[in-house]
Amino acid sequence: MANVQPTRGDISAHPDVSEMRDRYARMLGGRDVALVDGPVFLLGLYCAASPWILHYTTSQPALVAHNLIMGIAIGLLALGFTRAPERMYGLSWAFCTMGAWMIIAPWIVGTSPDAGVVLNNIIIGVVAVVLGMLCAGTAAKSVPKA
Repeated sequence: MANVQPTRGDISAHPDVSEMRDRYARMLGGRDVALVDGPVFLLGLYCAASPWILHYTTSQPALVAHNLIMGIAIGLLALGFTRAPERMYGLSWAFCTMGAWMIIAPWIVGTSPDAGVVLNNIIIGVVAVVLGMLCAGTAAKSVPKA
């Protein structure tokens, strides 16, 4: 039977230690903005739920569907930022664009929205633009130089 005694101590003698260190460094390389993933997800969740929170489901049915779809998209982007940061942080600029769209959407999608609906979308849009620029700026700084 094989020796199955638990060994404790240093793994520096492991034959794959250099590969494991390289992989660990690659995994953490793009995680400079890991703390932004949570707020982006919460922003998407709020965006999707805001028509019911602010009670404009009957007065602005087009904006209800719009905010629900945009909220789901923002939430999926946040999950992508968490799951595959090295691939997804390039979409930070798209997130900024989504935020800019959220700012102007009440007048384009809605039909004479009231001040609460407009203010809600402007706040969501501004927060999305700020978080997107933070993600994009940090991702640009963490790109390795050739």
